[in-house]
Order: sequence, then structure tokens, then C-alpha cells
Amino acid sequence: MRRILTCLAAGALAATALPGMAAAAPEQATQGPALRSVTAKFETPALYDDEEGGDADADDPAIWVDERDRARSRVIVTAKNGGLRVYDLRGRQTQSFATPGAPGPDDEAGRFNNVDVVTGFPLRGELVDLAVVTDRGRDKLRFYRIDDGVLTDVTAPDAPFAFNATQAEVNEQATAYGLATFRSGRDFLAVASRRHTPELGMFRLVAQGSRVSYRRVDRLVLPSTFALKGGGTWSPCLEPGELPQVEGMTVDPASGVLYAAQEDVALWRVSVAGGRFGYTPRIVERTREYGVPAVYEPATEECTVDWSADPGEGGRIAADVEGVTIFTTGPFSGTLLVSSQGDDTFYTYDRRTLRPTGRFAVVDGRVDGSQECDGAAVVNTALPGFPNGLLVVHDGHETPDGDRTATNVKFVDASFLNRR
Repeated sequence: MRRILTCLAAGALAATALPGMAAAAPEQATQGPALRSVTAKFETPALYDDEEGGDADADDPAIWVDERDRARSRVIVTAKNGGLRVYDLRGRQTQSFATPGAPGPDDEAGRFNNVDVVTGFPLRGELVDLAVVTDRGRDKLRFYRIDDGVLTDVTAPDAPFAFNATQAEVNEQATAYGLATFRSGRDFLAVASRRHTPELGMFRLVAQGSRVSYRRVDRLVLPSTFALKGGGTWSPCLEPGELPQVEGMTVDPASGVLYAAQEDVALWRVSVAGGRFGYTPRIVERTREYGVPAVYEPATEECTVDWSADPGEGGRIAADVEGVTIFTTGPFSGTLLVSSQGDDTFYTYDRRTLRPTGRFAVVDGRVDGSQECDGAAVVNTALPGFPNGLLVVHDGHETPDGDRTATNVKFVDASFLNRR
């Protein structure tokens, strides 16, 4: 989710932003490793977040690989109110699913936020692949069986709310948001974040005949207030009543570690080995804005930031921290990627050591580049047109947009990740 610049601190602030605008980070805060530029080979058709476009807003991609016929592999993308879209390896749409309607006249309708893929799930005597989706409008996980590149909705009709107890609570929209799936022993699990909170829930996927449901098995709440080395505390600047949420997530199956992007704060790691949240969460890297005082301005619905009071405890990532994914090159080797949404770039880390390894941007080429990236997915599998693997990234500002809010995803040859 792209936010206006975010940060809040206790104490008096010397606001330096122009009226009605959030202040940008000083130039020295943006320095880091040399920026590498890569281009996309294909893109999906633009989605338009207006009435004519069906209120479709691309958000998060997942890649499904057909091991029997890789040409039938698919890229699956959430489109919020616009539902779920399915594309082939050249970005051409093959399927579209609408969101569920509201259960009552005053209730929230479906709104699909994030998506991930599960392989080899046992369902009525078969091992099947599933696309799993967070429906933030209805506070549910939804499931789509994948057969030869064709998706079918197999969500159990009695699937419970993920976080809330009643429909009235769901209507407040503190609901299922980010998503990562993984396997632990015989269990297939999903970690979902809760919108406008730092809460994470862990859910075991459950077969019900030919349908799929889930049960919550664990819960974790990340911090929302942080002690500064120089004294005092800091919390990110958000709209009143909100706490710092997580969206982008992925699980490294080799280490049993969840990487969770708390948008305004940091990229975290926490153990999920054994199908439960483990050790105390640890920060991989903070945002640049971490610790910088700011105040929320109700008139502009923005945060005014006092960069002159920066305590120097932030990292390189320009908030929001967003799409998180892993490019594997061996059982334990590879690259962890994270979207630095505030400056339209990506940072990379060594998968084993988490040592920073570089920074890149998807820039204009055959198709336009990626800006304000919300989600990313990558595979190292050789696919038609992508012999060294495929990286898919969200573009929050598709161009040309014809003065309409336009989004899509880009398909990038992942060979540059092999050369790190």
C-alpha cells in the first residue's frame, strides 16, 4: 500500500515540509550501492481503478509453474475490487474472477489484496496446486484450484473470518491483508497480516471434501513503538486509529523463516519452523524514515516530517517496505529481494547471511518500468521466454495512463539475479 510519507515521534517537532506536502528525505539519506537498471520483456494490460474499469487496481502477483508443460505456467494477480486476474507468460489475460458480493446491504463486499501459491495440497485423494488469496473486504482466505493453468474456486462456503468474530467487526476493515504460504511437515500453512494493525495470524489449511478451509493456529503482534538509541521512543506517523501494518511477506522453506515487511518501519524476520511463530522477531533493515519525527496534518491527510531532527537510526529502504520474495540458486543460496516503494527501487540481500548485495530498478525499455511497487514474485525455473527464471513486479503507475489511475505487472528476465 503506497502511503504519503510516514513517521511520528513524541515531543515537539520543527516541521519543515511545504504546506500540504510531506518533506522528502535529504539527499544524503538516499545514497547507497550503485543502482542497477533492468528492463521488462512483457507487461499485462493496464487495469483502471475507476467505474469504467471495474474499480480494478493491480496489487500483488504470484507465479504458478506447470511442471508438466511450462508453457502453461501462469501469473496470478490480485486486483482489489476488480477481483483476481490470470495471465500467460506473455502477459495475456486467460481468466478473471470477480470478488464476492456483500452479504448485506450495509456490509463490505469482497476486495482481493494478496496472493500466493501452494503446491501438492491433498484434496480428495489428489495432490493439487492452489492459489490462496486474502479477501480483505470479507476477512477471509480464498482458494482456487489450478489444473493445467485453469483456476477454479474451491473455497469452502463456511470458511470463517480470519481475524474478526462478527460481520459488524469485519465492516470496520481490520481484516486479512498480506499473505505468505508454506509447508511444515504434513501441514500446509498461511501467514496473513491484519490491516491497520501489526498483527499476524497463522492458519492451517484444511480440506473439506473438494473444498478448502482453514483454522487459526497461532498469533504474533509486532511492535508499534520503538526505543531509540539516543533516548525516547518513536512510532510511525499514521492516520488516527491506525497502527503500522504488514503487507509484503514470504517464507524461506529451507530455514523456516518468515520475512515480513512492516510498511513504515522495517523488514523483519521471525521463525515459523514447526508451524508456529518462534523467536523474538528481528529486524533485517529499517526504513530511512525510522526514528524521524513527524506529525499528522488532518487538513491534508499527510505527515509533515522534520528531517533536521533525524536521529540517524534508519536504514536505506524508502517507506513503504513492500514486496518481498526469494530467488533461490541452491538449497540455501540465493537472493532476498524487497521493494523500496518510496524511491521505486529494490534492495537485495544474500539469502544465507542477509548481507546487503545490491540495488536495482525496473526502468523503461520495451515496456515502461515499475513505480510504487506493491508486490513481487520470482522463480528460478526455466520458462518459455525466461530461460533463467522470471521476476514479476507490480507497477503502481502504469504509463501512459490517459489521466486515469492505471496499474499492472511487469515480467522481467531474472538472469541478472544469477550474476550477483
